[in-house]
Amino acid sequence: MIKDYPMQGIAGCAEVIKTPIPMPEKHPCALPGLAWRPPGPHLQPAPGSPRGASRRQVTYVRSGRRAPPGGGGSGTPEPGCCAPRGRPRRKGPRWHIDLQPWAGPAQSLDEEAWRFLRYISTAQIACNHMNTDSLATDSSPTHKPWSVCLDDRFNLAHQIRNKQCRLYSLGLGSDDTHFEVSMANNGCEVHRFDPSVKSAHILESQHLWYHRLSIDWRDPHPAVAAQKPHSNTRKLGSILNEFGHYKIDVLKADLESAEWKVLENLILEDVLERIGQLIFEIHLHWPGFEVSGSDSSVVRFWYSLLKELEQKDFRLFHSYKDLSKPQLFLKKYIFNASSCYTLSWVNTRWK
Repeated sequence: MIKDYPMQGIAGCAEVIKTPIPMPEKHPCALPGLAWRPPGPHLQPAPGSPRGASRRQVTYVRSGRRAPPGGGGSGTPEPGCCAPRGRPRRKGPRWHIDLQPWAGPAQSLDEEAWRFLRYISTAQIACNHMNTDSLATDSSPTHKPWSVCLDDRFNLAHQIRNKQCRLYSLGLGSDDTHFEVSMANNGCEVHRFDPSVKSAHILESQHLWYHRLSIDWRDPHPAVAAQKPHSNTRKLGSILNEFGHYKIDVLKADLESAEWKVLENLILEDVLERIGQLIFEIHLHWPGFEVSGSDSSVVRFWYSLLKELEQKDFRLFHSYKDLSKPQLFLKKYIFNASSCYTLSWVNTRWK
């Protein structure tokens, strides 16, 4: 004799299930985003129990992602079953960097400035072959000390020889393009981003592109983007996704004091792991765009950003103090500091 057992579903949905009939893989009453699991043996009604004395229990387990309306697939690609080696799964977004302890008990500008300036003036790793002088096809001098490390252990020289390197150059109206042209002439795929160029995308030569785009630390607000569909401001991570580029061998940036917030964004969104070498011109005469606080806390923030680079396995191999710029540090004449330095790091884990 076949016995019927009532099953109470979710949100008032109920039906009668006959025990010989196999349960469906997905229960018709299951909510979107909830996966159904068949009951275990310990949930079956005891033999001989009166009807209604025991109800079959159904276990629902909430999945990690809510199903979109209409039952369609997610707009982003599903991750593979296993994370590739060397790329651990992300633990979730970070909203702020971890500030380093104060340089001294007084929490003063002198203490913070001394620690910061000493840090940016001390190479952390030796590089025996710098710049592209040995690769250049012309004899014109380099106008600025944009230095890359060409030691074989860091792979960039190999990538250049095999015409497989990629350079991103972020600028704001600078006319000095000698470094980009030199890299392009040697076979690098070069993308220069500057909102002042006349057309959206210009192929200047076989390997040199100009893009009317500026790199920011945030994407435009959706409401603003809707009014300006051709907005020319993006985060670097967004640009990489749009262009279909996973890796950048060299990232050069001269952002006129926007570099601090852009660098913070690269750290928080884990874009750094996609970059082989960094060349940043940093500006110290004022805090920078959207960097606020007392002078000592600003310098502590700067220092904390650079320590984050170190924790991401970036090592400083070259530092250049620009004596042609005003010798100002947060509008003060202290420690014989310049208002502008060019710093070069190499990702020691780059493959």
